[in-house]
Amino acid sequence: MNQTDMTAAYLDNSGRDDLLSGGVKMIPVNTPKGTFRVWTKRVGNNPAIKVLLLHGGPGGTHEYYEAFDSYFPAAGIEYYYYDQLGSKYSDQPDEPTLWEVPRFVDEVEQVRQALGLHQDNFFLFGQSWGAMLAIEYALRYQQHLKGLLLSNMMASIPAYNAYVQEVLMPGIDPAALAEIKALEAAGRYSEPRFMELLVTHYYTRHVLRMPVEQWPDPVNRAFKHLNQSIYIPMQGPSELGAGGKIANWNRMDDLQKITVPTLTIGARYDTMDPDQIKAMADRLPQGRFLFCPNGSHMAIYDDQKIFMEGIIRFLHEHANG
Repeated sequence: MNQTDMTAAYLDNSGRDDLLSGGVKMIPVNTPKGTFRVWTKRVGNNPAIKVLLLHGGPGGTHEYYEAFDSYFPAAGIEYYYYDQLGSKYSDQPDEPTLWEVPRFVDEVEQVRQALGLHQDNFFLFGQSWGAMLAIEYALRYQQHLKGLLLSNMMASIPAYNAYVQEVLMPGIDPAALAEIKALEAAGRYSEPRFMELLVTHYYTRHVLRMPVEQWPDPVNRAFKHLNQSIYIPMQGPSELGAGGKIANWNRMDDLQKITVPTLTIGARYDTMDPDQIKAMADRLPQGRFLFCPNGSHMAIYDDQKIFMEGIIRFLHEHANG
């Protein structure tokens, strides 16, 4: 589907505003390679609580966040789905130089302005890569934030890689781990056997703790729509840790500079060390930690009640603070 067809699918013929188009708004974003458009969708109406959702990846989609539809409306929370540039419902320029962390931060700020979010109501939520992006945004633009929510992401990629190597890998069947590494070394990432091994020995233990045939449709769609041309250069090709452009990213010592109320969320079986995510909350001047004892990297699904109730409680506590 080309961009014109996608726009027609989400906007009415007038395209006058997001209210007349089912909450959808295509936002122009200025970049060093020209102006492109990103897809957003508003749900709900609350002048005091407006949450912008930053999805994982990089190159993922908003789709797995559809879990919020079962909780946020009843809690009176206004929230915004958003596909970052290069993702499924936004423009997908073939411009490799755009896939840089600072450029994505600039994009988020342009989206904030276009949506009219400000310090009195703007909460930024990010999961995985989205939380990394949220940290970077807060370090540059926290004057616009009411609060920050960082889900399933450590503040240091080197520390994350060490956790995978020292804690998670020893728990993988040695024969399966050896085969995974061999396939990675040969660059055979697209082979069915590679994904079969990852799903069986890693994903269903640390990414989403459900039999793969029971994975929710929004999750399957998000994985299906992952833009590999962004994901691999930034995150690296390996699923056991991270490399690429973000390999040396480390903001642990800078967290003390983020002074807005911040919730960090970790899970017992996550790919990310929950103890380090708790340590992040301890370093943040107004940090708080939410632990999901039955969850993994997608605790939004496999420890959903604790995950959602903790987020909703945080948002309401700080809505009028």
